[in-house]
Amino acid sequence: MPKLIQIFWSFFKIGTFTIGGGYAMIPLMERELVDNRKWVSREDFLDILAVSQAMPGIFAVNMATNIGYRLRKAPGSLTAIFGNIGMPIVIILGLATCFSFLQDNEVFESIFKGIRPAVVALIAAPVFNMAKSAGINWKNFWIPLVAAVLIYLLGISPIWIIAAAIVGGICYGKYKERKEAQV
Repeated sequence: MPKLIQIFWSFFKIGTFTIGGGYAMIPLMERELVDNRKWVSREDFLDILAVSQAMPGIFAVNMATNIGYRLRKAPGSLTAIFGNIGMPIVIILGLATCFSFLQDNEVFESIFKGIRPAVVALIAAPVFNMAKSAGINWKNFWIPLVAAVLIYLLGISPIWIIAAAIVGGICYGKYKERKEAQV
């Protein structure tokens, strides 16, 4: 079981070196918590990721809460949360104080334009890793593709997509059970 200070520093590193918000943290969290520290398995990480996305609130805080709780219950959750949000709060406060002076600065604007593609890559990388870990292949890749099209192009709420996925999963499970029972 990790010490609280270890949990704090791991999440502090993740919060400090993530640019682009919660989803950009996924590869850093996975590398730190699954690969380096081996505090959670890859399967558990994906489960925590799914639950954290479904929970209301800030995604990065939800991840820290769930992983911290798994490691050390309530003290682990609080420690992970404070580690995760500590440096971003300091950075945001610093940027907010300086923003009025820097908002028309061309160098500052160029820096943010340069960071944007990196943030997109940081968000896209875990999507591909999660798809691979979740067993997405050429036979079932259409499911997330259709979900994305329904959400993006038709404006259907993700809640309805999740509900349909649950119903579809239950029906498919029952279908497989019946098919196996017949054999």
